[in-house]
Amino acid sequence: MSLASPTQTAPPDAGSPKPNDNRRKILEATMRRHQYRPDGLIEVLHKAQELYGYLDPALLSEIAVRLHVPPSRVYGVATFYHLFVLEPPGEHSCTICLGTACYVRGGVELLAAVEAATGLKGGRNSADGTFSLRIARCLGACGIAPVAVIDTETIAFAQAEPLVERLHSLLEQSK
Repeated sequence: MSLASPTQTAPPDAGSPKPNDNRRKILEATMRRHQYRPDGLIEVLHKAQELYGYLDPALLSEIAVRLHVPPSRVYGVATFYHLFVLEPPGEHSCTICLGTACYVRGGVELLAAVEAATGLKGGRNSADGTFSLRIARCLGACGIAPVAVIDTETIAFAQAEPLVERLHSLLEQSK
């Protein structure tokens, strides 16, 4: 079952600050609390993602202007940390940990199996917006590696075949 090709498009009003949007006021208050200083960038990005669900280019540009930092730095920070998402998340998600313990214990094989089953590469969304495949550099659950997270459920000692079956079942239920 392929989930079709990935998409980079976003809903027209998602992710970007709008002039009379309450979220914009909250984000502005966060920047003000950090005195519009560049060293508040990570906290501001966290708040922006919490408010908007993801960080789209217009939002990153707005933050760069307000904090007086180059857009390249804002984008660099947003792409460096795996918790920041640059496109709208799917209805369901699967995150595969590739931290050292998970990598050594089969995280790469898990990722390859999910990519093959879904037709998506890590870090991408299905075209219909129902599924996101994410890669984490470490989920902090090394003792139960390899780890996968489906939506909010952590799967310890994950194995490729049961994980793929679970994803197919979840996606079939959401149709």
